[in-house]
Amino acid sequence: MPEIVRRKAVTVRVGGVRVGSDAPIVVQSMTNTDTADIESSIQQIAALARAGSEMVRVTVNNDAAAEALPYIVDGIRAKGWNTPIIGDFHYNGHLLLAKYPACAEALAKYRINPGNCSIGKKDDANFRTMVEVAVKHQKPVRIGVNWGSLDQALLTKMMDENSQLLNPLPARDVMLETMVRSALDNAAAAERYGLRRDQIILSAKVSGVRDLVDVYTDLASRCDYALHLGLTEAGMGMKGTVASTAGLAPLLLAGIGDTIRVSLTPTPGGDRAEEVRCSQQILQALSIRSFAPQVTSCPGCGRTTSTYFQMLAEQVQNYITTSMPEWKEHYPGVEEMKLAVMGCIVNGPGESKHANIGISLPGTFEDPKAPVYIDGKLAMTLKGDGIVDEFKAILDEYVRGHYGKAQIEDLVGV
Repeated sequence: MPEIVRRKAVTVRVGGVRVGSDAPIVVQSMTNTDTADIESSIQQIAALARAGSEMVRVTVNNDAAAEALPYIVDGIRAKGWNTPIIGDFHYNGHLLLAKYPACAEALAKYRINPGNCSIGKKDDANFRTMVEVAVKHQKPVRIGVNWGSLDQALLTKMMDENSQLLNPLPARDVMLETMVRSALDNAAAAERYGLRRDQIILSAKVSGVRDLVDVYTDLASRCDYALHLGLTEAGMGMKGTVASTAGLAPLLLAGIGDTIRVSLTPTPGGDRAEEVRCSQQILQALSIRSFAPQVTSCPGCGRTTSTYFQMLAEQVQNYITTSMPEWKEHYPGVEEMKLAVMGCIVNGPGESKHANIGISLPGTFEDPKAPVYIDGKLAMTLKGDGIVDEFKAILDEYVRGHYGKAQIEDLVGV
């Protein structure tokens, strides 16, 4: 597989996390709790971190939220998480950051939307205030341009200029150019007000897949700032997952992007961490990073009238999800493991041989037995009602024997 050549971006440090250059692409998420509710916010941040979110953004929209932030960060640290907490500011961020220095100090990064802090209306005093607070506390800033809240004065100016051309560009192209110009102009202003280039991350978020690819391709070609990728509103369920994958994949494969977020709309009461797992799966599917063992399983056909292979695939996937916190701590490298749970003889043995551990369950009219392959070789054949538990035991034994301490001792001859 051809190596993905990362675009050379300036490295930014967000708390203890490196962003940009040769650093791993960072998975980010955002809470949807009322930030003023300290305990709920702590619990959700911890859940997101446990799922693998390497940075978590929170809304800071009023005095109560700003006052709560230091306690939230302390609570997260008390739980053993060093996950950087990012403050999301709109409209009144200049007031809150100046009024609550403890909040400004507790946050690892500020997210500023130029279109929502007076840019283009009178002057950039509010933007400047937030940047100067970041400089005072030595915090990086994401300048996040969003097409839903774009600098209207700049957009009007560029639309007027475009209308005077002999061959005017389509309105879409002017809008995307305005986003890029806004991001670059505000980054330049932030540097004038004291931020270093290695304290600036840019984003230019839209909700359309083709727009996302085009705006980031252009932005990446015109700067070396670290870039945060994501659709601004991906949507719910399958729509959000597919749209995010379709938009992020071509950019990531082109080496563009240093942090990502999949902005899924959760179902009422749904699991907020689903957006973290979706981000991880995108990166893992592209062979950019590995987060957990991957299970290959067939879709089923007329040869697999039994649902047993589906049940086994689901239980194995759930077992991996619940086991990963412990495995990650004790068995480094386990995230590279590949499993196969197949439903019949057509592709079952072949796929199983390509995996570290694979099982080919019997299809319709096949012998009631399930050969298990380990590292390409037939290791055993399972039968009867205990296949699920037996396969989990095989999985546990393989993890203990091939990763972590046991593997290291074998390598050094202990």
